[in-house]
Formats: sequence, structure tokens, C-alpha cells
Amino acid sequence: MLRRLLGRSRRGGACVGALVLMALTLLLFAGASSEAAYAAQSRNEASEQIPGAALWRDVRQGVSGITNSPDAEHGNLINSSGEDWRQTRNGPVAAFGRWALALAALGIGLLFLIRGRIRVDNGFSGKTIERWTAPDRVIHWFVAILFVVLALTGLSFLYGKELLLPIMDRASFAAWGALAKTLHNYGGPLFVAGLVLMIVKWLPHNRFKKIDAVWLAKGGGILTKAHPSAEYLNAGEKLWFWLVVFGGLGVSISGLILDFPNFGQTRGTMQLTHILHTLFALTLMAVFLGHVYIATLGTEGALEGMVYGHVDVEWAKQHHDLWYQEVVEGKGAAAEKIPDISPSDKPATL
Repeated sequence: MLRRLLGRSRRGGACVGALVLMALTLLLFAGASSEAAYAAQSRNEASEQIPGAALWRDVRQGVSGITNSPDAEHGNLINSSGEDWRQTRNGPVAAFGRWALALAALGIGLLFLIRGRIRVDNGFSGKTIERWTAPDRVIHWFVAILFVVLALTGLSFLYGKELLLPIMDRASFAAWGALAKTLHNYGGPLFVAGLVLMIVKWLPHNRFKKIDAVWLAKGGGILTKAHPSAEYLNAGEKLWFWLVVFGGLGVSISGLILDFPNFGQTRGTMQLTHILHTLFALTLMAVFLGHVYIATLGTEGALEGMVYGHVDVEWAKQHHDLWYQEVVEGKGAAAEKIPDISPSDKPATL
């Protein structure tokens, strides 16, 4: 009897112990939950007690508020998109420019090593023919000089801190930066005007024809000694013209948007426009290097045409035989140039 009572007593104690342990566990969890809820409530109460806490939270998140200013973005106190633009400009855009210019220079160097200077096969005859009129040359050099100025100042903006600042004192760098900004901002609209004149003046000569496809298929004779037939302008010159047209218009339109920000442009519009402006400009610069090489060191007798307006007859026969034939036969628009075939007192080469 006593043993049965003791056994029941032990089993009852074990049950009671389990119940007590369960109760303590529940109390601990309940206490922790209550403490967490209390802490959260305290934080909410504290934030509600800080004047304008909700407002400053919205400000940090870029939410636009209400302002008396008519500007669309004056209600936005914090905008992190500027940092995103800076990283894009100084990162992939700047890297693109380095690679584009470096590859262009490398390509020119390899072409010169492989092909050398393209000479006039039969030598200079001493007789010249008019190729570019005075208005043509004025427009060309006006646009070319402005492009060089805009390119150098633009490159200073993009790479000045890493290339110029190490070799210039800060005062000189600041002075150059101010001058470069003025030249860039005022030279841009002048470049646009020159570009429009160039398009109007040279568009009739730059329509592609079947003969241009043949010229391109033969690589323009650059890597070989064969000289494919060409009219007044060959396919390479036409490609350069259209690249200048589309690239130049891209640079011009984006540049005008940046130059005159008082037409309701938003910050995002200006940032995107600046990136596009830089990419257009860097692409033009890279191809411009090739154009300069072909017109000067790469091809004997080519630069004289844009400097003096005349080219040697042998040069014309070799590089633009179809055009030269038109001049000799007096056909089409080239007929008026017949009287200009004459002995030249200008130097044969530059």
C-alpha cells in the first residue's frame, strides 16, 4: 500500500515538474514578446516625438514635397542620381573614350607600317585642277578648327584631373578650366552653324551610287596598289561625311540642350544628355584621327586640295578618275572647272 502511494507520488511530482517547466517556458517567451513589442512601441513613440521625422524620412528617400518655386525639381531636397551620373561618366564612359582613341591611334600606326604613304604613281605633272572652291575651304576649316577646339576642351573636362592636374599647379589648372569652359560653351553654337552650312553645301556630292559599293569592296585601294574608280568623292569620303552629319547633329543637339538649360530640362534629362553628348563626341574624335591621317600623311597630294583649292592632274587621275574624265570632257557640273587645268606655281607637296 505504501509503495503504491509512493509510486503515485513520484509520478504526480514528475507531472507537476513538467507543468512547471512548461509554464516557465511560456512565461519567458511571453516576456520576450512583450519586451520586443514594448521596444517597438517605444521607437515609434520616440520617432513621433521627433519633429518632422516622417518628413525627413521622405526627403531621404527622394520624395518630392510642395514648394512655391515653379521649378519641377525644387521640391526634391535630396537626389542621389547625381552620384549615379558621376560614376557612369567617370567609369564606363571615360573607359570607352580611352579605348576608342587608343584603338584609333593603334590602327593608324599599323596602317602606316603596313602600307606606308600612298604616293602618286606617275609623279606630279605640275598641272593642277580645281577641286575645292573658296567657300568649300572656308566652311571646311571653320568646322575643323572649331572641332579641334571643342575636342581639346571636352577632353580636358573628362580627363583633366588625371592627365593635366599632375603636371600643372592648381591655379593654372583652374584658369585653364575656366577658359576651356568658355571656349566650349561659345564655340559649340558656332560649330552647329558651320555644320549646317557644310551639310547644305556638300550634300549633293555625297549620295551613294553603285560605284561606291565597288570601291568599298576593294577597300579603297588602301591596302593594295590598285586604285578603284571614284567620282568627285569616293565612298570613304562619303562615309566620313555621313558620320559627321549624324554624329555632328547628335553632338550639336545634345550640346545645345546642355548649353541652354533654361527650357524646363530636368536633372535626369541633363544627365542623360551629357552622357550621350560625350559618347557622340568621343566617337567622332576617334574617326577624326583617321580622317586627318588619310588627308595628310597617309595620301600624298591630298592636303593641297583643301589648302590651295587645286590638286595635281596625276593625283586626280589616280584617285578620282571618273571625276577627272568628266572635267576633261566638260560633262555635268564639272564642266565649269575645265579652264582651271593649268600649270601650277604652287609646291607639288606639303
